[in-house]
Amino acid sequence: MSDKRILVTSALPYANGPLHLGHLAGAYLTADLYVRYKRLTGADVVYICGSDEHGVPITIAAEKEGVSPQDIVDRFHEMNKKVFEDFGISFDYYGRTSSKVHHETSQEIFLNLHEKGFFKKKTEHQLYDPKADMFLPDRYVKGTCPNCGFEEAYGDQCEKCGTSLSPTELIDPVSALTGEKPELKETEHWYMPLGDKQADLEKWLDTRENWKPNVMGQVKSWLHDGLADRAATRDLSWGVPVPLDEAKGKVLYVWFDAPIGYISATKEWAQETGKPDAWKDYWQDENTELYHFIGKDNIVFHCIMFPIVLMENGGYVLPKNVPANEFLNLEGKKLSTSRGWAVWLHEYLEDFEPDLLRYALGTTLPESKDSDFSWKDFQARVNNELAAVLGNFVFRALSFTSKFADSKVPELKDPTQTDLDALKAIADQKEKVTSAYENFRFKEAINESINLARVGNKYFTETEPWKTRKDNPQACNNSLYVSLQICAALAVLMEPVLPTSMKKLRGQLGLDEGLTWNDISDSMLNSGTDINPGDVLFTKVEDDEIDAQIRKLEERAEASNPAPKFPALKDNIEFGDFMKLDLRAGEILAAEKIEKSDKLLKLQVNLGIEKRTIVSGIAKHVDLDTLKGQKVCVVANLAPKKLMGVESQGMILMAEDSEGNLKFAETTAEPGSPIT
Repeated sequence: MSDKRILVTSALPYANGPLHLGHLAGAYLTADLYVRYKRLTGADVVYICGSDEHGVPITIAAEKEGVSPQDIVDRFHEMNKKVFEDFGISFDYYGRTSSKVHHETSQEIFLNLHEKGFFKKKTEHQLYDPKADMFLPDRYVKGTCPNCGFEEAYGDQCEKCGTSLSPTELIDPVSALTGEKPELKETEHWYMPLGDKQADLEKWLDTRENWKPNVMGQVKSWLHDGLADRAATRDLSWGVPVPLDEAKGKVLYVWFDAPIGYISATKEWAQETGKPDAWKDYWQDENTELYHFIGKDNIVFHCIMFPIVLMENGGYVLPKNVPANEFLNLEGKKLSTSRGWAVWLHEYLEDFEPDLLRYALGTTLPESKDSDFSWKDFQARVNNELAAVLGNFVFRALSFTSKFADSKVPELKDPTQTDLDALKAIADQKEKVTSAYENFRFKEAINESINLARVGNKYFTETEPWKTRKDNPQACNNSLYVSLQICAALAVLMEPVLPTSMKKLRGQLGLDEGLTWNDISDSMLNSGTDINPGDVLFTKVEDDEIDAQIRKLEERAEASNPAPKFPALKDNIEFGDFMKLDLRAGEILAAEKIEKSDKLLKLQVNLGIEKRTIVSGIAKHVDLDTLKGQKVCVVANLAPKKLMGVESQGMILMAEDSEGNLKFAETTAEPGSPIT
């Protein structure tokens, strides 16, 4: 274990809506587990987070409600801050990017980079709404998707086929603000030349150790494709103003200023603690280890963009690790707030204790691949593990001590090998849990922690103190002594996962609140210590409680999606119209990603009589490595069209299920066979 001071950050959540399960599983529970563990080891650790209060989603939410962006961020900042507190997420400071300190810090870093000549200034043409008198961000432009013909595509992405777009690619674009046809107008922006710094970034990445394969894999994929220039400014009215006279009316790109929020929030924490320069110890001293806890959609910003900004600025520590999680699904489906398929954290708290979700979610974290949360699994985890294993063992040990040892820890005399083996399990499990936490294997840490309770239950059953209390009282006392020592160890070992419940257990055992990780041993309780058994730590969750949660989820989804499961059939066409289509059987020969697009794939397709290049927006729906040999149906006489600089010579037919997932319309026919 390192003796360096530790700075931990969690991704700043957008202050445009409430928090849900996916948020907790992605960036906050894991960070809190790590921070709580590190604090118990005595480490100097500061945990920083806050609300991301800039960006287009904020302004869109404000426009929908007819209020100001400040009204939106004020409401959700306070709401989300309280939810985090209720779930025991132990931030040392929870800031916000609309603060004065954040604006000043972001502008200071921008100016420093500007003076160093870091940025490239580019003149470009951007869609402009003359009626609204503003340049239109990508999400403020709607039109017809050039890839699938969907008429409600946004300027950054078609939500029907998933194709990554730019506003100028849309057919018949209109302003989402006024409905007017926008015009192209010249504007200037400052770009970060990420490609120019790629070699320096790669050299630094080569020094990183123990990064998750899924994190480093995504980073290296971006690097393999080559980094491109990325805008650092936007034409918006809401955000951190660009601190240049020539950039009036422009703000910093949200993904330039948001990570700087970690720095500004640390400054505010230092001011609040009465040591205004203390932030420098955590950001500008090489004796600090920096860890970013994020979801996989933020990897590029925290592993590429932000490190380059800090390197170029100089004087800041760079992350030692970025233990990003994958995505959490819900009841076997993609979590979707727009479709109502989500469990909101503030609503969860109306029905259950936070510790129950901390545990259940912690055992199914998407650490290296997407995972799934289900209410039935939640019930099973609570009933079969928290209640039947941990809670049951603690209750047995404490209630027996109350009844048959005058509520005092008995003495251990002449222990058997069984007694000694059970006591040794404390050190064994502590070592396993420590290793798991140090290597960001949180599911393993939780499992190995509760395994000690399993050892305790097994030991209690095997030594049968309910029998020995009559014919061998000392054996009974030994059983209770050993069991109570295991309970004491669990009260610290499980604290990162179950802070509220373990605080209660420490009170029942008469343990000092200041116990540390080093205090976990086989002799934490002295003989004669008073034990104060109370209520059971965990009660079982009933079927009707779970049924109510599933019903609530389904009803919300139905209310959010009143439309039928699948779109209505289109109007009838004439047979002659159908016969104009030339549909052919094909086979994919090769597939590769298209540079600067996370949706588009470039496919080489065998049509029997010739080979075609087809661009398809299916990257997020398929496994690239399995596409070779895939049989497909192709619209072969579609007019060629350039997408992201590649001419597409046809279209692959796909079927979209009710969850928005795309599947191949397959055929076993020989490539080139007409489909009639």
